[in-house]
Amino acid sequence: MIHVHHVTKRYGQLTAIQDVSFSVEKGEVLAFLGPNGAGKTTTMRILTCFMPATEGRATVAGFDCFEQPTEVKRHIGYLPETPPVYQELTVEEYLTFVARLRGLTGTTLRQRMDAVVDRLSLGTVRGRLIANLSRGYRQRVGLAQALIHDPPVLILDEPTVGLDPKQIIEIRQLIKDLAQSHTIILSTHILPEATALCRRVVIINGGRIVAEDSPEQLSARLRRSEKISVTLKSPPADWVEQLRTMPGILSVFPAEHAQSALIESELGRDMRDEIARFVVARDWGLLELRTVSMTLEDVFLRLTQHEEGVPAGPAASPSQGKNGSASDTAPPA
Repeated sequence: MIHVHHVTKRYGQLTAIQDVSFSVEKGEVLAFLGPNGAGKTTTMRILTCFMPATEGRATVAGFDCFEQPTEVKRHIGYLPETPPVYQELTVEEYLTFVARLRGLTGTTLRQRMDAVVDRLSLGTVRGRLIANLSRGYRQRVGLAQALIHDPPVLILDEPTVGLDPKQIIEIRQLIKDLAQSHTIILSTHILPEATALCRRVVIINGGRIVAEDSPEQLSARLRRSEKISVTLKSPPADWVEQLRTMPGILSVFPAEHAQSALIESELGRDMRDEIARFVVARDWGLLELRTVSMTLEDVFLRLTQHEEGVPAGPAASPSQGKNGSASDTAPPA
């Protein structure tokens, strides 16, 4: 549904994005991640036909973003980070205005209006001025305008900004439901949200794609060691030093809580059984022993941070290994 081929965008001497390529298939929710200034907004503006690319080609629903912008706009719903609402209108007036711009009239307009108002729980504020709504409700109205014409492609920039925890859960579930019949690009700074909603992530840094894969596969590719968390009931004063003597253990980082530590062992070697035997034999009181996975936040930091001024390096395709230049996320103190 969405195909971006070697797209570059320059502003004079400044290159905002360079040689960006990725695809999103029908029914897929893709997380588009990157630090501020990485090129996320520029890429979204090209896909939504707000600006042309300098080089390369982008298509949405089979239509070229440069050659057929009107057709592209008919097939997308776009929610920018700041909802594009007119505060002097009521919710119903605004959505009616947007629906008419989208070519909806008569019964179709009323049906779509009722559907999005119900789906986004806007019934109680339908007749209120947008200026008098909370930020959370304005965000819902912004999402409603993106959905009013039932487009096959949704491009959502920070869709849960300003929502309370209950509303966030509702919007996340809505996005999951929409994925059954829509293709969705989701830009977010809430990395657990990307993990919860998206099967695949694209990470952009410095205008280039530095990773593209599922969160699980990215974690596996970037992991340099196995990590195990251990909590003991009554360890001796030198228990950390004793654990460090075990073959296969690379390092032990004690936590602030003196009875817990993070253990790093050789990559591909599960040492939980050996550690358990070691602890039990010494009667230290084993309370917890569990593996610690590399989170999407760890992956994001590895790929976008710099270590001693060395950049994160060139993009890696899903089939290639990608060793980030930044060190592992710091272990517990």
